[in-house]
Amino acid sequence: MRILWLNPNLLLPLDKGGKLRTWHLMRHLAERHEITYLSFADPHTSPAEREGMREVCAHLQIVPRTDPAKGSLAFYSDAAARLFDPLPYAAAKYRSIEYRDKVESLLATGRFDLVVCDFLVPAVNMPRELPCPSVLFTHNVEAEIWRRHYEGQADPVRGFLFNQQWRRMLRFEAATVSRFDLVLAVSDTDRDTLQRLYASELQAPVFTVATGVDTSFFAPPAVPAVSPHHLVFTGSMDWIPNEDAMKHFCADILPRIRADEPGVTLSIVGRAPTPAVQRLADIAGVEVTGRVDDVRGYIGRAAVYVVPIRIGGGTRLKIFEAMGMGKVVVSTTVGAEGLPVTHGEDVWLADTPDAFASAVVSLLRDPARRVQLERAARELVVTRYDWSAVACQLEEALETAAGRRAAAA
Repeated sequence: MRILWLNPNLLLPLDKGGKLRTWHLMRHLAERHEITYLSFADPHTSPAEREGMREVCAHLQIVPRTDPAKGSLAFYSDAAARLFDPLPYAAAKYRSIEYRDKVESLLATGRFDLVVCDFLVPAVNMPRELPCPSVLFTHNVEAEIWRRHYEGQADPVRGFLFNQQWRRMLRFEAATVSRFDLVLAVSDTDRDTLQRLYASELQAPVFTVATGVDTSFFAPPAVPAVSPHHLVFTGSMDWIPNEDAMKHFCADILPRIRADEPGVTLSIVGRAPTPAVQRLADIAGVEVTGRVDDVRGYIGRAAVYVVPIRIGGGTRLKIFEAMGMGKVVVSTTVGAEGLPVTHGEDVWLADTPDAFASAVVSLLRDPARRVQLERAARELVVTRYDWSAVACQLEEALETAAGRRAAAA
């Protein structure tokens, strides 16, 4: 197939879960299909990152764009300017005449068998009528994330703004899914949510493409160097669910853990920590790293990998990465949502601060139980969720979509 792949950003550096998911799937697809990749990119993006994209696509098209840093004056000014925009801010900020013109000119060549809209937001720049079948690859149910933001917000002003964005996203997501021949979800949970929210808009059943992991890369280190009282969390630290998770953990869970195990330390590892996350480093024994070249050393050093996420959607690649490295994961139910894991067998689930802290302390004190969970976690992802197997599911779905319109004609 000849595929036009639309994404809001370059995939390199691989510092976000969505980028990792797309990268690994495209890497396998590119072995058998011709992919043209169109995205925004900061003008200062390194030539190495642009050239590196050639590993997953035959052709690369770029539209220059610079995002204001989250929390900056420019960021708040941009958000304020879109306060009365009918589109949610997360989509409206990606509207671009230049991007739309490139989409239209590429499609006008008539050489594509399929268009893939990777994430929801590139749809704001897609023409209404397309000359070939189209697929929407959702990495989250975006309206559900905003609903959870709104329902978990105590501040009335922020609550008003989150409610506004939730309702705008609900309308935008409903209108968007109606435009595609096939919609992909990253878990059965997301699939069911999409079908519940947008039953009248969807053109076909939603297809699930499972989350995967590179089990040869994320593998237990040859020489283990575990610090027996160390915890770790990894993720993009400018994403609101991750920021909320670490603020919640440091304020409500870590003190409970330290009441029983005073020597426990924590590493918060990930790109672009917000000012609120950076301030967590003021707590004794808490490290905030910012972006690192390789998270494996940080994961490998930890005795327990924590995922105290309260807001979110999609699936957490970070959990499969930790499991691939043979780490025991303590997560909230929301944090592990959509993943085929089993409480007490390959992961530990806890939703209250007391339960979460108790689980961490218990596992720190019981190395034998920890090893049992670690081995089960590694076995699960190796046998069922390596990216090569997941990519076959995606390829099958894309080929089905590409042939559906031709069959109907």
